[in-house]
Amino acid sequence: MSDEQPASKKRARKAPGAKSAPKGPPRKQAKTGADPVAPAAPATPPGAPPTSLIRVPLSVRWRDLDAFNHVNNSKFLSYLEEARLRWMIQLPGEWIDDNVAPVVAAAHVNYRRPIAWPNEVVVELFVERLGGTSLTIGHRIVHADDASVLYADGNVVMVWIDKQRGQPSPLPDAVRKACQAQD
Repeated sequence: MSDEQPASKKRARKAPGAKSAPKGPPRKQAKTGADPVAPAAPATPPGAPPTSLIRVPLSVRWRDLDAFNHVNNSKFLSYLEEARLRWMIQLPGEWIDDNVAPVVAAAHVNYRRPIAWPNEVVVELFVERLGGTSLTIGHRIVHADDASVLYADGNVVMVWIDKQRGQPSPLPDAVRKACQAQD
């Protein structure tokens, strides 16, 4: 008897560091090319400063701190919510009623540096995108005395919905007017 195996049963030796082929069915390759869904146009022309909505000063509270003795990440969202509500309640006209209300569809926060206590911050809101049923509000949280000290930035997408149907509803006129660039 020979101790050689037939070629079909021999195991190939892998080179050191080589990866083995994936097991299971072959994976489909991702499609390349342009995305068939074009993004909506920004609310302001390219190169123009975004439409500022509001600047809200806030005091950092002791209860906002976490075990690392800085503002907990979830409190950043509370600060943003407070600023959005302060902006909306000062709008002339209706932005909410028994049939239509805004909901947060997405929130994106880039945490740039920790916020210590005691501290004073300012939440700046501005228009990034104005759609038919949605509004993308850009935000920055900065130091009250030095706006170059950036604690966080990002954006929130708000969609106005029909409460009965749970479907998107056109932006209220009061919101659209407040978001259009000032000439």
